[in-house]
Amino acid sequence: MSNIVLPELGEGINNVEISDILISEGQTIKKDDPIIIVETEKASMEIPSTLAGKVETIHVKKGAEISKGTILVSMISIEDPKISELNKEIKDDNTKNILESTKKTDEKSKTLESNGYDNIVQKIGKVVLASPSVRKFAREVGCNLEKVNGSGEKGRISKEDIQEHIKIQISKQNNTLNENIKPIPDSIIDFSKWGDIEIISLNKIKRITGDRLQEAWQNIPHVTQFDQTDITNLEKLRKTLKKINQDKNIKVSILPFIMKAVVKLLKEMPFFNSSLQNKEKLVLKKFYNIGIAIDTNDGLVVPVIQSVDKKSIKDLTKELTKISHKARSKQLTPNNMNGGCFTISSLGGIGGTYFTPIINPPEVAILGISRIEIKPVQIENKIHMRKFLPFSLSYDHRVIDGADAARFTTRLGKILSNLEELTFN
Repeated sequence: MSNIVLPELGEGINNVEISDILISEGQTIKKDDPIIIVETEKASMEIPSTLAGKVETIHVKKGAEISKGTILVSMISIEDPKISELNKEIKDDNTKNILESTKKTDEKSKTLESNGYDNIVQKIGKVVLASPSVRKFAREVGCNLEKVNGSGEKGRISKEDIQEHIKIQISKQNNTLNENIKPIPDSIIDFSKWGDIEIISLNKIKRITGDRLQEAWQNIPHVTQFDQTDITNLEKLRKTLKKINQDKNIKVSILPFIMKAVVKLLKEMPFFNSSLQNKEKLVLKKFYNIGIAIDTNDGLVVPVIQSVDKKSIKDLTKELTKISHKARSKQLTPNNMNGGCFTISSLGGIGGTYFTPIINPPEVAILGISRIEIKPVQIENKIHMRKFLPFSLSYDHRVIDGADAARFTTRLGKILSNLEELTFN
């Protein structure tokens, strides 16, 4: 019998809630068939089966909160009907061995206690078991190994144990900082005294997204740079492509052009394609995956378009159409949500002039696109009506300074206004 566990769902996603179970015990399923739907802070997504076979046991329930590694389903291979009995024998043998091992461990512990083990530890300090490479890593990151709990045999410490210890300490520091922020008290006012009211509950995506955005706003020093650019020529090209497109269901928007322009800039200014690690190091990414904020009935989700630098305007247009449909029909998978480098949030179809988008950690910048405006411009002593695109760049001031942000927005404007700068393939 084999188990299917909850995989890694993306950066910063620790717990998810099961919104639906799509299979039943005794059912035969194929590999990649969806088995459950979970709600994360980013989206509703289907979790596929990693195996083909018969569902023996479903270990989770609708509404349960689970985390990475949680066993979801136990499966029996349909190719080998005897595997269930074989696994039972193995399980019984393993259980027997574990019980015997536990008994021996208890006896050793009693011997140590009788020999005054606690007194010895108090005199010489904690015995640290770690390899030379792990000790070197600990020195490099400034970690006291005596304070780290080892997960290996006899408490041996690994690099992963050190990293987990540091994460816990940083989390404790952040909690201490957050405790000093005076919270806004919950509203307990009876508003019905002044008129009719209706009370509704926020769905899980909105609740968790709100917490994540608040955390990002409190921990990242946001600065926003505003700019605009003349895209009259780009809009003419876009409309031409729209007319010649054979698939009437696919709309050519300005977003693919902006994505290509952003990738060009990320290559020129690699700090914008990075992530801050432990407040000391920058991870410079050599790939170009762009997250696109999508408005759905359940809230904001940010699926990721992979390898934008390797795709044409036509490819991106089709992929955006497909991913938007998946987002609004709750069909996004973990693969659709991971690996983002830079996020674009477009409100051009709704309205507004400028806004301040909140950075999507662990990224260091986000671009906000607003509605195109028509403005009069004097060119060679004549007034021409031109189309301008307003946009906003929010950036992490720990990584990016104001001068580079201004260079980014200025350069982005030049790329979008000059068709020769854009790469369409």
